[in-house]
Amino acid sequence: MENHIKSWADVAPHLVAVAAGRSPADMVIRGGKLVNVQTRELLDWQVAIAAGRFAYIGPDASHCIGPDTEVIEADGRYLIPGLCDGHMHIESGMLTPAEFAAAVIPHGTTTMFTDPHEIANVLGLRGVRMMHDEALMQPVNIFTQMPSCAPSAPGLETTGFEISADDVAQAMAWPGIIGLGEMMNFPGVVNGDPQMLAEMAATMRAGKTVGGHYASPDKGVAFSAYVAGGAADDHEGTAEADALARTRNGMRSMMRLGSAWYDVESQITAVTQKGLDPRNFILCTDDCHSGTLVNDGHMNRVVRHAIACGCDPLIALQMATINTATHFGLERELGSITPGRRADVILTSDLVTLPIEHVIARGKTVALNGKITVDCPHYDWPDDARQTVRMGKLLDHADFAVPAPKGANSVVAKVIGVVENQAPTEALTAELPVVDGVVEGQGDTYQIALVERHRATGKVVNGFVSGFGYRGRMAIASTVAHDSHHMIVVGTDRALMAKAANRLGEVGGGVTVWKDDAELALVALPIAGLMSDSPAAEVAASADAMVAAMAACGCTLNNAYMQHSLLALVVIPALRISDLGLVDVTKFEITDLFEENT
Repeated sequence: MENHIKSWADVAPHLVAVAAGRSPADMVIRGGKLVNVQTRELLDWQVAIAAGRFAYIGPDASHCIGPDTEVIEADGRYLIPGLCDGHMHIESGMLTPAEFAAAVIPHGTTTMFTDPHEIANVLGLRGVRMMHDEALMQPVNIFTQMPSCAPSAPGLETTGFEISADDVAQAMAWPGIIGLGEMMNFPGVVNGDPQMLAEMAATMRAGKTVGGHYASPDKGVAFSAYVAGGAADDHEGTAEADALARTRNGMRSMMRLGSAWYDVESQITAVTQKGLDPRNFILCTDDCHSGTLVNDGHMNRVVRHAIACGCDPLIALQMATINTATHFGLERELGSITPGRRADVILTSDLVTLPIEHVIARGKTVALNGKITVDCPHYDWPDDARQTVRMGKLLDHADFAVPAPKGANSVVAKVIGVVENQAPTEALTAELPVVDGVVEGQGDTYQIALVERHRATGKVVNGFVSGFGYRGRMAIASTVAHDSHHMIVVGTDRALMAKAANRLGEVGGGVTVWKDDAELALVALPIAGLMSDSPAAEVAASADAMVAAMAACGCTLNNAYMQHSLLALVVIPALRISDLGLVDVTKFEITDLFEENT
């Protein structure tokens, strides 16, 4: 059941009566400084709220106060709009929409634009509908972008389900759908793929926003062709030149700070140094795991970071409120403290450090001093959404053996090189020894395997990866493996890799870390092998234990689990692994594991 707020049109007569002093407000906030993101100024104004919306803002709201009006004394604090996340994946938090909302509401996030393409790859359109329906049950605004790419790159991976243009057209009529999720198949768009263009056209015909994802350094003709297809934003930029290219072509540049993506500092100079108009820049998180949400924050963390990078606090707030709302056609619905908009407001005592002291959503207090004060209702997830890890057989060490070419004493293998804090990987090579006909990892190069888990084929694809710093006998396995969400296993020991994989088959998905024949950590994610409906603090504690376990295996990277979970993401260069083999994403083709001269 939707956690409903009446439309502005429906309650306009009441808002008019409250603003005029003929009817009392539900809530009045006085004694604070209002941050007006429409004009980028601070005003010693008061706020009156009725029917979940702002009715009056101005110097004196005393005429709106009745005997039952709740009066909140701001005591000199700032009133800022509730924060908006312009692009994110709830599943990356390892939480269902309800528990994700419960985790971020105390951080001041009152609006999210979410793309559930993770669950789309596992459960198809039905899974998207479940996410959409639970999102609408929450006391804050969670808008859903219909996933565009499942699979993300047709022909390079096999997903549990596929999304069609008809699915997209159908979803555009759902009440919580705000647009199309990131169009990751940018080669398909550039080359005129009929399905990709049909999905974008169906979205535009519905008057909704097409999300972008252009993960290529080519800013020439190919980029122009991509923008011409209809993508309205892009969060894949990593440098100032990327932000310039997006905004000069009429796109919104979405700058992300997630658990492992640090792309704000390198792009915000387009505003802070080049002086570009900031209205076309939006802050987002993209991917935040539960540990980050519980320990560090959400959009408040991103805004603080933008300010620390030299951005004016009021501009940074615009990038996390009104700019986002405007982009999705919701400027007259949310994103500012102005009459008629949803009454989403935060009280904070400092605009730089941004402590989130009081959060109001739709006119009701939802969090105080870091503690949530409302319920976030749960969807009744069915059994088939909790039983999605189908491996077909128990695996053993032989499934993870990489046979060498006949007679070879060593090979030159292609190696996926992990880059700290960035989504792209490097295409490396390493000369590796052959022992008894099997290629062995050595040094900082160890094995990676993709275990098929949707159709019980028993298939295992093996390769090599480097950059995590693992040492000794270890293995880590995860059923969170963007975007196809098969199982990714990385390890230095084939027997442990098999144990880790089998463990996830046993518990229905999640993440497990093994060292010297013992399981050091387990994050159980029973819903689609992606999420838990346990409270965020519990999941975060398991995730923290997982991070510690990875460190105990020698890993020193920041948020290395995020890097692990992207090793099968076959739309971001340079090398990835899929159920079809090793993928060269610069050429969008399957490539041999060994160099030709091996």
